[in-house]
Amino acid sequence: MNRTRCDRTPAWGELQTSFNTSGRAFDLRTAFATDAGRFAAFSQSAPYVFADLSKNLIDSTTQQLLLDLARQTGVEQHRDAMFAGERINSTEQRAVMHCLLRTPPADPAMPTQSVHRHMAETLHEVHITLDAMLAYAQTVRADEAITDVVNIGIGGSDLGPQMAVLALDEFAQPGKRFHFVSNVDGHELAAVLKRLKPESTLFLIASKTFTTIETMTNALSAKRWFEAQGGTDIGRHFAALTTNVAAANAFGISTTFGFWDWVGGRYSMWSAIGLPLAIAIGADGFREFLAGAHEMDEHFRTAPLEQNLPVQLGLLDVWYRNFHGFSSRSIAPYHSALRRLPAYLQQLEMESNGKQVDASGDALPFGTSPVLWGEPGTNGQHAYFQMLHQGTDVVPVEFVAIKKPKHSLAGHHDLLLANVLAQAQALMVGKSDTGGHKNFPGNRPSTFLLLDELTPASLGALIALQEHRVFVSGSLWGINSFDQWGVELGKVLAKDIAPRLASGDAAGLDGSTAGLLALLRA
Repeated sequence: MNRTRCDRTPAWGELQTSFNTSGRAFDLRTAFATDAGRFAAFSQSAPYVFADLSKNLIDSTTQQLLLDLARQTGVEQHRDAMFAGERINSTEQRAVMHCLLRTPPADPAMPTQSVHRHMAETLHEVHITLDAMLAYAQTVRADEAITDVVNIGIGGSDLGPQMAVLALDEFAQPGKRFHFVSNVDGHELAAVLKRLKPESTLFLIASKTFTTIETMTNALSAKRWFEAQGGTDIGRHFAALTTNVAAANAFGISTTFGFWDWVGGRYSMWSAIGLPLAIAIGADGFREFLAGAHEMDEHFRTAPLEQNLPVQLGLLDVWYRNFHGFSSRSIAPYHSALRRLPAYLQQLEMESNGKQVDASGDALPFGTSPVLWGEPGTNGQHAYFQMLHQGTDVVPVEFVAIKKPKHSLAGHHDLLLANVLAQAQALMVGKSDTGGHKNFPGNRPSTFLLLDELTPASLGALIALQEHRVFVSGSLWGINSFDQWGVELGKVLAKDIAPRLASGDAAGLDGSTAGLLALLRA
């Protein structure tokens, strides 16, 4: 597999010339006025997701040059290597096979082209674990004595399941409440525990190694609380999502579900880490969630680049970050159930592509991951949209809307949809005011993602779309999107500082850290 970094391709220079010639001054209002077919030309359909890309700062020339860039960097070959189970996570010498977690079981009578022969045994193992996890989820769902499920994890062991459980609340079984504890700050766990009873609570400890300091601190405190409140059956009220079965057993846990080192944390909710979601929406719902993601995988794997939505979004990200110089992107989901989607996407993109060297370790001369941030509409309109419309920085916005609501309250959904359409329109068209204070410059880009309904399948497709989009931009930048060494340094230093808070030993510390240590001990 040959990868060529984007800035080392002919298309990169051609894009720079095109940007300097016409791209910098591109005006969306003029583009729509002169091209009645722009909406159709710059719209894309993928499984469960329709994307209007027409309000982005691109024309057919830019689009073609970006596609040339994708081909010249070897995105297709890199994608195929991932699906073939090659070790594209080069710094950890690991394959990247999270897509296998949502691949249907192999049928000997109908071999699928999407699974290579050498991966067949691994796929079989995946489905053995999946079947066992879903059987356990069904047992918990049928147990009326369990009213509260507490997931204790952090990062990918928290953000994905939490986001998905909230998003699919309309499909959740009544009579079960779900809580997510991630922060090592004891206030979070204490606030949850005071609402629980040990005899009706199930704790899920989600840690691949069963050593993550924040997770294990919270798990031990939950266990102490359980025993102090009269709980006696750890085996019934605790389960572990981990590969370290011995450590879980030593903790007192007998029910464990594992996963593999080729599953990165931020790509893990398709695995046993998704147990909270499986309990919430049931085995059939979870399989629909996986099936929606698999459909998007197949779209990404097989669709020509011109009709490949993850590719188109990834190319837009590179165009904005490296040519327009836009350093952030705002996510605006117009559905309250998607309120944790921005936080989930923050980790997915910023932990994957927040890198300053390429896969060979060479320093990059251009920017990589944008800052992702956002809130659900219409709340965001009354918070930060002022800056989006009239601020000095241009921030591309990604709107996510759902066509059909799950509630029957009259008037609400039409008003919600009117707002999302109006905000996208207002960012583009703007408004002139000679006084300045009411002047909206307009020509501010946005992408509009539309789902017919928010269901397990459509949510699975939406998340897989975002995963592959991050893959594409990372591939163009020539980086390894599947390690996260930047997370480690702070963890190592925290282990050194923790005992110093008790001892007061400041030897070897910098002046600021030593001074703060003294204040915290005073």
